[in-house]
Amino acid sequence: MVLHKFGEKLYSGLVATMTGHLKAIAQSVEAAQGGSFLEELNRKWNDHNKALQMIRDILMYMDRTYIPSTQKTPVHELGLNLWKENVIYSSQIRTRLLNTLLELVHSERTGEVIDRGIMRNITKMLMDLGPSVYGQDFETHFLQVSAEFYQAESQKFIECCDCGDYLKKAERRLNEEMERVSHYLDSRTEKKITNVVEKEMIENHMLRLIHMENSGLVHMLCDDKYEDMSRMYNLFRRVTDGLSKIREVMTSHMRESGKQLVTDPERLKDPVEYVQRLLDEKDKYDKIINLAFINDKSFQNALNSSFEYFINLNPRSPEFISLFVDDKLRKGLKGVSEDDVEVTLDKVMMLFRYLQEKDVFEKYYKQHLAKRLLSGKTVSDDAERSLIVKLKTECGYQFTSKLEGMFTDMKTSQDTMQGFYGCHPELSDGPTLTVQVLTTGSWPTQSSVTCNLPAEMSALCEKFRSFYLGTHTGRRLSWQTNMGTADLKATFGKGQKHELNVSTYQMCVVMLFNNADRLSYKEIEQATEIPASDLKRCLQSLALVKGRNVLRKEPMGKDIGDDDAFYVNDKFSSKLYKVKIGTVVAQKESEPEKLETRQRVEEDRKPQIEAAIVRIMKSRKQLDHNNLIAEVTKQLQSRFLANPTEVKKRIESLIERDFLERDDSDRRLYRYLA
Repeated sequence: MVLHKFGEKLYSGLVATMTGHLKAIAQSVEAAQGGSFLEELNRKWNDHNKALQMIRDILMYMDRTYIPSTQKTPVHELGLNLWKENVIYSSQIRTRLLNTLLELVHSERTGEVIDRGIMRNITKMLMDLGPSVYGQDFETHFLQVSAEFYQAESQKFIECCDCGDYLKKAERRLNEEMERVSHYLDSRTEKKITNVVEKEMIENHMLRLIHMENSGLVHMLCDDKYEDMSRMYNLFRRVTDGLSKIREVMTSHMRESGKQLVTDPERLKDPVEYVQRLLDEKDKYDKIINLAFINDKSFQNALNSSFEYFINLNPRSPEFISLFVDDKLRKGLKGVSEDDVEVTLDKVMMLFRYLQEKDVFEKYYKQHLAKRLLSGKTVSDDAERSLIVKLKTECGYQFTSKLEGMFTDMKTSQDTMQGFYGCHPELSDGPTLTVQVLTTGSWPTQSSVTCNLPAEMSALCEKFRSFYLGTHTGRRLSWQTNMGTADLKATFGKGQKHELNVSTYQMCVVMLFNNADRLSYKEIEQATEIPASDLKRCLQSLALVKGRNVLRKEPMGKDIGDDDAFYVNDKFSSKLYKVKIGTVVAQKESEPEKLETRQRVEEDRKPQIEAAIVRIMKSRKQLDHNNLIAEVTKQLQSRFLANPTEVKKRIESLIERDFLERDDSDRRLYRYLA
């Protein structure tokens, strides 16, 4: 027929025949009742597809030659279009089909079981008829109905559920929708329907969920509800600003609880407990971020900025962290494995990083390390050195050079003592002396305190002085009697013997009683010349501590007065042969000591600020005031937070000493003078 020029007749005949046939099919589908409606439609669609394949094969010549030349619709496509117009778009079928599909979805959402196979076939038919058919005739309505469903359901849930339960329901609904898409909808619908669920169930209720009383985010943080927080994180990350809302609430909660922790006067009484609580708080939030927020970098940053904020609210934090280290390195790490020691030190370093005034920590750390080394109280040299290596890595060589110098002095002193006793073998019988020679610059500065040593000890000290100065030229020795200790052998009233471990000051006091039975406070003060405050503390520890009272005081009383008299306690007894007499000492600094440390820190900062200004100006040649202050602050922030007023004073000082000059026309511009 095509060859004989009857192609047009053949084509129009095909259209007419097929249209008539499909109209009849549409009627039989319309006549189907209830559940058989979709089955009938599906059956007829399958038949139509088979018939279409055969027709295409029979009319292949027309399909290949006549149709391209006349630009008509190919046979297969024509068959689909006619099906769409005569069956799917039939006035009796179109709305009924949509409603039936939506009802089935609704039934499934409310817990009924439906025939997913038939649903899959029908939606596939809509997709085969072209994306617009599936989109306009099903998907658009499906999404709209879903939004209404979830809007109502979320409203119902939020009224009656707590936050954790609500999130579980939201998560389950999301998973159900994704599963529904995989079973019988177009894969491209997944993003659209999950967006609907996210918007209606999560985005529209975010703040209410986070702030829910007794079950919201703060409650989860306090009670370590990792599973609930993880669910919240995973759901909220799907919506705009979800994670930032969680982060804001977590940050403000951390800052608030941290602020209470560092400003609570009760907590400040025990520095070790104070730092331990900070470490516990850090562990708690590390665990939350790790387990619930999959180590999200932005949450870690929020944690770090919160800790930095509240640790620096308390100006004593550097001192307390050093006291905590001191406590651990004195006794707290006995019997603890090396790995655990490293973990503890790493945690301390974490807190150290948050300090803005690292140089204040250094001052205290130096004092505490000095006491540990000189009293031989350090538990582990390895742990001490390990911490110094960590500090060096964190802050550079400058920070730790003096600390390392302290260790060097201790080692050198051992060798010096061996040399001293090698030169004086005759000293092995009498009292023995161990001297630590400390380099002035490396150790915390101590004012040289006068103290009259007992004659036997003075002679020994003089021998050591002449030995030391004989082997080293150009050095000066000054004795720090306030830092030493002594072991004394003592015999009491009934002949009981003890070895007393005392401070140098206590030794000076106790040895006076070798030649006197009773001494007044004034006589002791005159004989020893120990400063009054130290002497009173020393006498308190010798006469007023139960179980350690080798002296007695008249009259009895807690305080030492100028008119008190002292004598040896003949009735002293102890189960131990070696008795350690501690010194009554304040663990934390007194107010005047604090001020003194603060002043020393301020003094030490001046040259550092000046050096930074000169370094910057040398490379930049000229710079305005604000930029110079900003750069100086940035350069010094690894050690301390530079005060702009102090920086300004240092700039003035450098201008006076001709390192810098002001610009004539712009007073806020500085120039470097080489």
